[in-house]
Amino acid sequence: MKVAVMGAGAVGCYFGGMLARAGHEVTLIARPQHVDVIQAQGLRMETRSFDEQVRLAATSDPAGVAGADVVLFSVKSMATESAGEQIRPHLRPDALVLCLQNGVDNADRLRSVLPEHQVAAAVVYVGTEMAGPGHLKHHGRGELVIDPSPAAERLAEALRAAGVPTELSDNVRGALWLKLILNSAYNAISAISQLPYGKTVNSPGIRDVMDDVIAECLAVARAEGVVVPGEVAEVVRKLPEQMPAQYSSTAQDLARGKPSEIDYLNGYVDRRGEALGIPTPVNRTLWALVKLLETKS
Repeated sequence: MKVAVMGAGAVGCYFGGMLARAGHEVTLIARPQHVDVIQAQGLRMETRSFDEQVRLAATSDPAGVAGADVVLFSVKSMATESAGEQIRPHLRPDALVLCLQNGVDNADRLRSVLPEHQVAAAVVYVGTEMAGPGHLKHHGRGELVIDPSPAAERLAEALRAAGVPTELSDNVRGALWLKLILNSAYNAISAISQLPYGKTVNSPGIRDVMDDVIAECLAVARAEGVVVPGEVAEVVRKLPEQMPAQYSSTAQDLARGKPSEIDYLNGYVDRRGEALGIPTPVNRTLWALVKLLETKS
């Protein structure tokens, strides 16, 4: 399978690297500092089960998606439309574009700029970071939940064979909301405190704040007609046990002086709550505090 990764940060490098390690032809489209190292030495994948230099192609040019059977689309949510426009002239007509992004509306937004292409939503559960140029560090998990289609089934088989647990689901929308609730409960708190998940939950009052976030998110989801799968509170509670040392992506962005995706996490819940007449004061507060911290960058 020929695979391109548009926006090869920590998430894209993990899944692209796993496919490359399994023998697929993978091209990472990444920032120049990563591209230079990967071209010279390969991608260092420091995971829970192996530490290897994985050889694959890398470029900073969006034309690197040309000829790909599958494009793993993992840019930041705020760049969805612009990155979609960049790759559109180079996509094969039958290419599958798989959204590996935070938030719940990226696939819809991407379809608006790629109306003639197959765009599928996916839910990502993985703890990763770029520990340096060309150096991926994996902290835990690594599952995907994908919108079903014949092309998605073929990709799922390849991912499973590469060691990535992958499920096809008719309720990806609900699964995306479950991930949104996880992110809304943890990301801002980890970012504000600059602490990993395992430490944030032990501070007085934090679990109560998270419970309030969950309740607000579920109220908005119900009003949207979304069926969120599973025992949500239990899923949220277990995350620090699975990835105690993981800093949220929002925390990593703030630490590097970069804009975060908070507008598409707690900010999204607040906007939808306001539109639907549902109060979301805790989500609004967390969103506002992270936006305030962004001004320090």
